[in-house]
Amino acid sequence: METIQAYLERKHREIGLLNDCLRSPLHLARPQSVDEVVKSKFRIAAALRAEHALHDWKATETAWSHAACPTSGPFAFSYDYQRADLRVRGPSFYEHETGSTSETIYTAAGMAAVSALLLASARIIDNADILVLPGSYGETLELIERFSPHLRPVTSRLPLGEALAPATSAQILLLDSCTSAGTFEAALRCNGSALDLLIFDTTCFAGRSGRIRRVLRWAKRCGIPVVMVRSHNKLDSLGAEYGRLGSAVFVRWSGQGTEASCSMVERLAAETRNAVRLLGGAALPAHFPPYVGSAAYWALTKRRVAAILRNGRLAARLFARELPALSDELHFTHGLYVTLRGRHAFDEATARQAAENMSSDLSRDGFPIRHAGSFGFDFAATEWFYNATTDQYSVRVAVPDLPTELWNDLAAAIARWWARRQREHERCARVQSH
Repeated sequence: METIQAYLERKHREIGLLNDCLRSPLHLARPQSVDEVVKSKFRIAAALRAEHALHDWKATETAWSHAACPTSGPFAFSYDYQRADLRVRGPSFYEHETGSTSETIYTAAGMAAVSALLLASARIIDNADILVLPGSYGETLELIERFSPHLRPVTSRLPLGEALAPATSAQILLLDSCTSAGTFEAALRCNGSALDLLIFDTTCFAGRSGRIRRVLRWAKRCGIPVVMVRSHNKLDSLGAEYGRLGSAVFVRWSGQGTEASCSMVERLAAETRNAVRLLGGAALPAHFPPYVGSAAYWALTKRRVAAILRNGRLAARLFARELPALSDELHFTHGLYVTLRGRHAFDEATARQAAENMSSDLSRDGFPIRHAGSFGFDFAATEWFYNATTDQYSVRVAVPDLPTELWNDLAAAIARWWARRQREHERCARVQSH
């Protein structure tokens, strides 16, 4: 259990790490509340981006000045017109896996990385079944259905053994970090040796998560070529939401019997780089967090994510007890958020309104909660949520990095508000029916 004093001291160190990246650090008092923590982080992030623009004024889109050498903290960049040939030198957002080499292509967002990869795959694989697990990210599924005619989406059900068996057509597995815990674990218990490619969306796992290492070791045992795609504007920014940044990491296994898979990964990386260039989806140097890579950064990130996961487990237990009929999914494999449903089915508009109403009411009561997309913040964030597998809408509650007692109080307030509001809707429905 983390006390408010210990929490504020940890947040002071996070703010200090960000502030030290400024050439002219801001004069900030030690935070005394969650609200001060949030405001300080977003203020520093804005100052960092402004300072970057002022310092690297020669690094324009036309690359008119050969004297330009843009940097962002430990990252250095080189490119010509429109960043079509962007090269990035700097630390990895991941922990390197033994027995592998990798190539990273950075993009302007996580979906830009996925889009470029799927477009590029058409040049390497004529036609393939892409196996998607229940709960996979809805926009990725929409992208496959709308713009990837060479891929036939196949939604796999538990158990997964038959889905991963040898087939006459090429097979790609989309393993998404936002699936349920049971589905994710079931995939790693299967023999995946018949797969031609694994696309692993790691967005909901910390860069050094043990689950990422488990997936890579499973893929290595099965001899599966791997591409990891990620949105970095979530868990990699210390809750500051620094800038839109994505990546695709092409993993090559060393050892016997890997020549064909290495060749495929190399060709796929080359075609993905071309797709990024042609789609105009290259990353912006200003969006690379300058505080990434140090020992202090990794230590603070580890503690942040551990606090969120701990709070996520507390929330899941509380909602299961207090809202048994109104809880949708409480056990995502990432543990970063839970979803709540209404007594009557939501559509997008009603789910969004419910998220807004709950956040507004509880915020007025003094709780650190906002109606906001994304997750990994120092405040609870609510938003509508669409499950593409069930075609159902719910409300997502993104668990924050907060001291234990404060989060317990906020989670209990969420449960009370949700139960009360659903009872009110039920009474209104009965009155209208009469």
